[in-house]
Amino acid sequence: MMTTDELRVVVIDDSPYVRQTIAGLLEAEPGIKVVGRAGDGEEGLREVLAKQPDLVTLDLEMPGMDGFALLRILMARAPTAVLVVTARPDRTNVFRALEAGAFDFVGKPSSRAAPELSAMRSDLIAKVRQVRELRRDALDERARGRRPTPPPLNVVRPSGRPRAVAPTRLVALAASTGGPPALQRVLAAFPPTGSTAVAITQHMPPQFTHAFAERLARTTPWDAKEAEPGAEVAPGVALVAPGSGSLALRREGSAVRASIEPPDSGALFSPSADRMLATAAAAFGADLLAVVLTGMSGDGVAGARAVKAAGGRVIAEARESAVVFGMPEGVINAGLADDVLPLGRIAEAAERFARRSW
Repeated sequence: MMTTDELRVVVIDDSPYVRQTIAGLLEAEPGIKVVGRAGDGEEGLREVLAKQPDLVTLDLEMPGMDGFALLRILMARAPTAVLVVTARPDRTNVFRALEAGAFDFVGKPSSRAAPELSAMRSDLIAKVRQVRELRRDALDERARGRRPTPPPLNVVRPSGRPRAVAPTRLVALAASTGGPPALQRVLAAFPPTGSTAVAITQHMPPQFTHAFAERLARTTPWDAKEAEPGAEVAPGVALVAPGSGSLALRREGSAVRASIEPPDSGALFSPSADRMLATAAAAFGADLLAVVLTGMSGDGVAGARAVKAAGGRVIAEARESAVVFGMPEGVINAGLADDVLPLGRIAEAAERFARRSW
């Protein structure tokens, strides 16, 4: 975790307009200093190695050495916090970059329109300031490859497994910063078991949650999909909250269905983990396992409290593996965690819950 007062940034993007925009937004903030700029990967790598910044903002599509090549080299030689700046059509590449070691992403401005720049500024500054909370040891572990190789695309799912009308158990996963690779790792190692379903809330902009669900469907044994109003919670299915609203679960007779609720006025997080967990607790009671993974504090504690009140169980990710410890730490400090586990052991615990051996 950073302790210095000034946060030093290198901005890498092949667009002069985007470089200037990002640098200008950052330099207008107290405590942030842009110490280098580069228009391609080779120049960017030289700047980063020479300046040793706290953070790199990185474009992925660049001539010559692109952002992926720079990211791989940087993480092998000098692991550094990397925030991807991406155009909206670049959604699949974003998740590849997160798996390669980037900690988060923001959307690239496509025009000089004031509303778009204002939205980008808010997202950019919030995520840049998160760098002070990053667990550098967890980032280094991810970057240096001390994690399982991501599973191959187009996973073949079990066939012939009977499906109940409604799941008898639910595993609800909540995450923020550092969450996409963590969620993929848990689901890849936790095969559909019995009549268990999965619900996921990952803090993510609306334009990316559909692509994220598709990626989980390709790289894990779960039938992952972005939740839609009225979607049935079903065994073997992982419903991902859309970025446009919070996922809520309602029991309707023998079925449990999803509804998508708009963000509350002044809500800091959308989608809301608290909302998903509280409604899941009402629908499943003791047959619910809540898992609170890496992310900035502020979401998940109220939901975990509802889960415990309904008789469900709560797992919080351990400090040693969380890229940002805020979300699980809040749950632990509130005395709501039944277990505190590093990321590599969470899938096993979820499978034991699904098999009713925990």
